[in-house]
Amino acid sequence: MPKFAANLTMLFTELPFMERFAAAKAAGFDAVEVLFPYDCSATDMRYQLVMNDLTLVLINTPPPNFTGGPRGFAAVPGLEERFRRDFERVLRYADVLKPRGVHIMSGAAEGAEARATFIENLTWAAARAPRLTLTIEPINRIDMPGYFLDDFDLAAEVLDAVAAPNLHLQIDMYHAHRITGDALGVWARHGHRAAHIQIGGLPDRHEPLASPHLDYPAFFKRLDAEGYSGFVSGEYTPAGRTEDGLGWLKG
Repeated sequence: MPKFAANLTMLFTELPFMERFAAAKAAGFDAVEVLFPYDCSATDMRYQLVMNDLTLVLINTPPPNFTGGPRGFAAVPGLEERFRRDFERVLRYADVLKPRGVHIMSGAAEGAEARATFIENLTWAAARAPRLTLTIEPINRIDMPGYFLDDFDLAAEVLDAVAAPNLHLQIDMYHAHRITGDALGVWARHGHRAAHIQIGGLPDRHEPLASPHLDYPAFFKRLDAEGYSGFVSGEYTPAGRTEDGLGWLKG
């Protein structure tokens, strides 16, 4: 079976945030991710990670106020200084939290200038943090209108243009389905670039179970057969209590 992680921003929301670490460990997870940890004490989070013997596999670049706010700035022309200032903030949190990776959000933008800005900012970030694994993730524009990085072929072009050894693709199978209607086809074409995978049920983004759109147990076996060594994170909205829907952990 792959190495699974729990997204503590979306799972175990029945509990206060700081209690979710222990709940994830009790449920069988050895790793977690957090979308935007910046409104919490990094020291307190690190304490929870250590006390529960958990690996933090991923955090996102700011903004901290995600709900209703901008979805990043990395591809937004004219906001290069804002992006770099926010990235430095990420590095300060990363120094304490020790995440394995950081997902850089492109933000809402369009066109060739945005593409060039994205490549420039990613090149700078990869050089600024050479020992940190960085990822970019295509996100569908139905859930996130106007988001620049909404295409996997575009992501591949950007990765090739930056050509940094610490910059990789992040594939969310839910977004892959929403963007293309063929999540497995996305994996077949682009999976070799992936350093991190996120999963959610199709098409409703509940528990990642077998469905006509994607047989998750079979996908997990495929990852094992192909030698995928990264983490697979449950990033979904539970249909009920989180603990009641964790049967997918057993494949």
